[in-house]
Parts: sequence; structure tokens; C-alpha cells
Amino acid sequence: MRVITGTARGRKLNEPQGMDIRPTTDMVKEAIFNIVQFDVEGRRVLDLFAGTGQLGIEALSRGAKSCTFIDSSRTSAELCRSNLDKCGLNGIVRQTDALSFLAGCGQFDLVFVDPPYMSGLYDEVLRRINEFDILSEGGIIVCESARETELLSIDGLDRREYRYGKVKLTVYRRQAGQS
Repeated sequence: MRVITGTARGRKLNEPQGMDIRPTTDMVKEAIFNIVQFDVEGRRVLDLFAGTGQLGIEALSRGAKSCTFIDSSRTSAELCRSNLDKCGLNGIVRQTDALSFLAGCGQFDLVFVDPPYMSGLYDEVLRRINEFDILSEGGIIVCESARETELLSIDGLDRREYRYGKVKLTVYRRQAGQS
């Protein structure tokens, strides 16, 4: 795992030991940032189920204004902090339950949602993001899931899917003027 571009370009990130964390592959990460390439700089980013923190770190490296990393695992939170330090970047790392965090977190411009594939959390996370009005005007949600996982449609958000081998990216966009 490495940072693709930006201020931390080429930095190798610390990887998890064991199989508790499933890092996004470099191919899928590159695809994500090709999709959102013009929607990162100066934006407030939320990396839910952050794991190693690589998606939020990539966003910070590309000029995101801020990033909040959320993971319930102490090991993941420590890994995020370690990777931020390694890249010379700053972010807010919170070890907490993602669903609880969403209840009062404010708005974000770019939200990465990548829970454990078989957790069944996708729909509930998406409902809460919508219910608590977390996505800013013009904001984007990027969900990484197993190819066969069907994610719900959300009123007021445009939805598009991309497939990369066994992985599916579902991208939701709130157009300016939609709420």
C-alpha cells in the first residue's frame, strides 16, 4: 500500500497484521480517486471504517482540507495515526462506532464508506447519512463493497456503480441545490 499522488506521493503505508482489516487494493483506490479527482481539494472528508486510513490519507495528500477517520478497532485507530505520522499529515482519528458517530458529526463533502463486506452495515450507514443530513451540497459518498452487494437508492442523490473484478464502487452525488 502506497500513497498514489500529492504531498505524500510514494510513501509506503503500514499494513495490518492478520485478516481483521481488508485494505482497499491499489487498483481500486486509484479508480476511486479517478472518479472523484476534481472533488477532493479543499474538501472535508470522512473516512468511515477507516482501517489503515489509506483513503483519507490519499485525500489529504491530494489537498483535502481535513479528514476525520472513524474505526471501532483500537488497532485500526493506532494504524491510522501511525500512517498519518509517516506521511506528515494531520487528521482527526476517533476510535468509535461509525453508526453512533454519524448522529452528531456535522457535514462532510466526501464520505468513504468501506465496512467489512459481510457486516450488513451499508444500508444503515447510508440511511443515517441521509437522515442526519451529513452530506454537504455537491457532496459525494463512495461505497466499496463486494460486487454482488446491492446498495439502496437514496432520494435526492444520483447513484452510479463501477465494477473492478470482485469489487463494486457505488458513488452517490448530491447535486448543487438538492437537499
